[in-house]
Amino acid sequence: MIPKLVALIIALPLLTVYADFMGVLGGMVMAKAQLDISYTTFIDRLQVALTVTSYLVGIGKTPVFAAFIAVIGCYQGFRVSGGAEGVGRRTTVSVVQAILAVIVLDALFSIAFSYLDI
Repeated sequence: MIPKLVALIIALPLLTVYADFMGVLGGMVMAKAQLDISYTTFIDRLQVALTVTSYLVGIGKTPVFAAFIAVIGCYQGFRVSGGAEGVGRRTTVSVVQAILAVIVLDALFSIAFSYLDI
């Protein structure tokens, strides 16, 4: 279980950085194509809208999310029985539980960050 936990704690922040970059790149392309906003204007506005603090808060939450996802996945994996049908059932349960856990954790982070004025 520990290798899976460590791997996900390392991989999820990297995936988040990649997804953030691709999302901004896609937004830039669509702003140019649909709204005729130049790339330089987009980047200038992005620098105003995006703060380092907000970016670091987003990246900082991902190891916690990763740990919960890994623990839930491993726990459900240990409970598999009944062959391929059992694997499918436990996979579905682990996905639903992980999504719910991330939503609840994100809400708790929002409460904590609001309390701390972050």
